[in-house]
Amino acid sequence: MDQLAQIQLDETTLKEITRLEVSRYVATSLTDIFYPVLDDTNKTYAVIIVPGNAENRPSWAFVLARVVDDYIVIEEDGPPDKPLAEALMVNGGVPREKIILAYKGEMMPAIPK
Repeated sequence: MDQLAQIQLDETTLKEITRLEVSRYVATSLTDIFYPVLDDTNKTYAVIIVPGNAENRPSWAFVLARVVDDYIVIEEDGPPDKPLAEALMVNGGVPREKIILAYKGEMMPAIPK
């Protein structure tokens, strides 16, 4: 990715890309309900699955990502065949170094004070 493209990936742009890509995980199911949670104020984006059958509860976060400064932190990822990180890179043009896979133990880089 060239320098101009990287400069354009500010926090607002990362929020828009994350919101769009997370919202694509909302699905239709005969048994479960997929709820999008798209919170621009707190820069948190998720899809929560509520099982239709009470025996299959509790509900869980199918995918959950946050924008922190100029990084996207993925706390929970969707299905292994359609990872959010890949969608952010391929569809959104986000460089891998701006994506933190927290669910795999990755940490944000230290920011000098």
